[in-house]
Amino acid sequence: MADTFSFDVVSDFDQQELVNAVDQVRREVGQRYDLKDSGTEISLEDTSLTIITASDMTLDAVADVLRQKATKRNLSLKIFDFQTPEPVGGNKVRQVVTLRKGLSQELAKKLSKLVRDNLKKVTVAIQGESLRITGKNKDDLQQAIQLLRAEDLELPLQFENYR
Repeated sequence: MADTFSFDVVSDFDQQELVNAVDQVRREVGQRYDLKDSGTEISLEDTSLTIITASDMTLDAVADVLRQKATKRNLSLKIFDFQTPEPVGGNKVRQVVTLRKGLSQELAKKLSKLVRDNLKKVTVAIQGESLRITGKNKDDLQQAIQLLRAEDLELPLQFENYR
């Protein structure tokens, strides 16, 4: 039996589920009569999503459809960082949606300090875009998970490699 237990805290999402959700949004935008003739284009890159459409009203509708489809595919809405819409040529509006993935260095330090200040029996190590929390007792690790879940963060956290 192992004398120490650990888990990783990461912020990630399933890229394939996001691709499927965006495909569903494209399909619904092409079929809905209020959005059909809006000339909406949705492009997905690795770190962002770009929506180009006819007006602010159709942009809001497309964003709502995106949120619905992402929720149905078990994607957290916290991965979407909607930037301010900007006008582009031809009376169109473009909105870039940044995709949040990985823990930033500042957030990792903040979470590390939070766990160290509240739980003395665990150790926290920052490993790139994730945190490794180690302890001798599984109950201490469960307390760390509960503590991190109670924090209201701008991005979703997952707990992996629990051993």
